[in-house]
Parts: sequence; C-alpha cells; structure tokens
Amino acid sequence: MTEKHELKRSLGLLNATSIVAGSMIGSGIFIVTAAMARDVGSAAWLLVIWLVTGLLTMSAALSYGELAGMMPNAGGQFVYIQRAYGKLASFLYGWTVFTVIQTGTIAAVAVAFANYTAVFFPVLETKLFTIGESYAFTNKQVLAMASILLLTYINTKGIKTGKTIQLMFTLAKLTALFALIILGLYVGMKTNVLSDNFTNMWEASKTVLNPDGSITITQLTGMALLGAMGATIINSLFSSDAWNNVTFIAGEIKEPKKNIPRSLFLGTLIVTIIYIMANIAYLALLPMKGTPDATTVLDNGIMFAAQDRVGAAAANMILGNIGVFVMAGLIMVSTFGCNSGLVLAGGRVFYAMSKDGLFFKKAGELNDNDVPERALWFQCFWACLLCISGKYGDLLTYATFASLLFYILTIYGIFILRKKEPNAERPYKAFGYPIIPALYIILTAAICVALLIYDTVNTGLGLVIVALGIPVYYLFMNKKE
Repeated sequence: MTEKHELKRSLGLLNATSIVAGSMIGSGIFIVTAAMARDVGSAAWLLVIWLVTGLLTMSAALSYGELAGMMPNAGGQFVYIQRAYGKLASFLYGWTVFTVIQTGTIAAVAVAFANYTAVFFPVLETKLFTIGESYAFTNKQVLAMASILLLTYINTKGIKTGKTIQLMFTLAKLTALFALIILGLYVGMKTNVLSDNFTNMWEASKTVLNPDGSITITQLTGMALLGAMGATIINSLFSSDAWNNVTFIAGEIKEPKKNIPRSLFLGTLIVTIIYIMANIAYLALLPMKGTPDATTVLDNGIMFAAQDRVGAAAANMILGNIGVFVMAGLIMVSTFGCNSGLVLAGGRVFYAMSKDGLFFKKAGELNDNDVPERALWFQCFWACLLCISGKYGDLLTYATFASLLFYILTIYGIFILRKKEPNAERPYKAFGYPIIPALYIILTAAICVALLIYDTVNTGLGLVIVALGIPVYYLFMNKKE
C-alpha cells in the first residue's frame, strides 16, 4: 500500500512570524533611502513616506487575517482570489507570481547576496564571458544561482529543516539591525547632523543627477509633492513586500486560524518599527543632502551615498572603514535569510495551482518529506534563468505595479465575500472593517495612479506581463478538457 503524503502542520507562531519578518527584510532597507532622498529632499517627508508604507503594510496584513482565517490552506493569496473572483483572476495572480514576483525577487535577492559576498571575495567580479557591450556573465551570477539551488535543496528535505534555517537567519539579522540602529543613534546624537537635517524639514525638492555630473534641483509643493511621494513610495513598499508569503504555507501552520493573523500583525509591526528607526539612524549619521563627486562619506550624504548604499555609509560613520565589511556581512545574512523564506513559501503557491489544474501536474505532488519538491525545483529553475538573464531588476519594476493591483483586488475580495458568503466561518475579522480596508484600497489606488503618470512605461509593461497569462490560462483549461 502506497503511503499517503500530506502537508504537515508543524509551524508555530514564532516560526510564522519569522517567515513574515524574514521575507520582508532583504537588502532594500540598506539601499532605497538614497533614491527616496533624491526624490523628496526632505527628512520629514522621507519619514512620513516610511510611516505611510508601514501603516499600509500593516493594514493590508490585518485585512488578510480575515481571509487567512476563512481559508487556512496552502496557496494563500491565490486561494483567496479564486474564491472571490474565480479561476481566471487567481491564475493571472499565480502566473505573475511565477514569472516575476516570487522568482524575480528570489533572483534579485540572490544577486544582492552575491554582490555583497564580492566585498570579501573580489574574484567573484570576474567576467566569465560577455555578449556585446551590455551583457556580462560573472562569478557573482554563478554564486547567486548556487545559493538558490542550495536553499531549494534544503527546503526539499522537509519543513522542519526549512523553518530552522529561516528562524536562525531572521533572529541574526534582527539582532544585527537593532545593533546598527542603537549604535547609529548613539554615535549620531553626539553630532549636529540630525538637528541640521530637521532644519526646514518640510521643504521638499527633487534632485536629479545629470549625465555631465551637474545636478538639477526642483522645489516641490502641492500636487507636485504628492505626485513625487506617490512615485517614490514604490521603493519603500518594495522593501516591505513579501509579508504575504506566510499565507502561502497556511497548510503547514499549527492553528492557522489564530496564528496566521497574529504572525501577519507581529511580523509587519516589527519590521515597520525597525525600518523607521533605521532611517532615523541614517539621518542622525549622514546629512540628507550631499555632493555626488565628494570624496568623503559625510559629504556624499544620504542622497549620493556610493552606489546608493546608505547602510554601508552609515556603518562607515560608526565603525570607520571596517564598517563596509560589517555591513556587507549583515546584508549577506539578511539576503540569504530573506531568500530562505521566499523559496520555502513560493513553492506552495505553485503546488496549490497544480492541484487546481493550473500548473504542471508534477508540481502538485509531495515527496517523502511531505513537501512539494517538484514545485520548488520549477521555481528554482526559473529563478536561476532570471539570474542568468540579468533582467530580473527590470522585471521586478514591471511587476511591482501588478503586485499592488493584486493586493487591492485581494482586499476588495473581503467586501465581495462578506456579501456573497455572509454566514461563512470567520474566526478573525478584518481590523477596522470597512474603514481600514477601504482606506488601504483608496490610498494604494492613488499610488497606482501616480505610478501610471510618472512611470508609464514600467507600469504598462507590468500590465502586459499579467495579460500574457490570459492565453496561457486557456491553454491549461483546454488541456484539462
């Protein structure tokens, strides 16, 4: 008699929270503040954007809690969208997750891991071959792919192995981030940098570095300021994304109706506090404005930190030149731990899709360790291809807009299901319903409008990626008949 394999509920609240927080914290918090500083040029507005990002993320997470309680099954958001809108909408979400959102993020985080490993091992910068003037394949891409293969292999050995790795790396990077914040504030408070940054703190401006090295500064007020904030918030939103990954593994969480909503709240709260405090630490250590061709970290400021590496610049102010290596080590831990959670969770979406006949049949099978091994390897293969292509960054830009649309769609699904299934069991109800979910939808829709206006090409290409899933959906449906 063949042994029946099924997903095992072995993850408690601590593990679920570590997946939420660990999947959110990658390399973004150490980099994106530079671009945001150039876009708004104001310490106060910068912190407002990070605060709004945190509130949006937490309100979405609290809203997802209701859906997670109703449908504590593997696949998470894919399952929620299907129940509210039907199979086509859920497939388009799963298609976008597979082609870009999950695999593109895994590829980008893996390359970030390799980039910072190269600080210690410069041989990784060696080019193995080039194609034309724009493409180079380096040892860094080899390492990035090797890290994805390793994490995939680890996760095929069972959920217990995966959860242990995830918990270890999440605790390590949280500890390191708290140390960076505390030391940053301790050192920074001995200077006038923070008070200088908050002089005329509401005066906003956009700074553009021209090809000839000169800079153009445009003052921002009224609608121009709101538009700039709406466009640049995509940086902080991307740094705070992937919190929903815990819903993908709902089939393996103990007491999911309680623990998923709790983990979503705790994980997003922890990360929101850390991100705001990290930015305050940056503002305590580095002037907001700077000069692009300056020779010192202090004179570069936050705006023109070398290669936008604000975290490394902050560490340099605390520890001197050794800070670069300390920060590189921290980001290595952060990115490797982030990808551990992304790899673990992503395979469960494709497993759920396969069970519905909307993905390769083999992806719906569990191995002897009761994990969807084939789904994990499909994800690994595509993520590695994106590493080779070098286009994962562009794809992620295209997909971020689509990802926001799916968040809006999912949260609006709460309203649909309240009307369609009023008597369904809801062990947890969305916090502040209907006001908080409605506010999230309105604000996120406004951000999407700003992106359509200020970044039309990338948002349009994001919609093209989603639309390409429509013919693929009908191919799968015709195959089933």
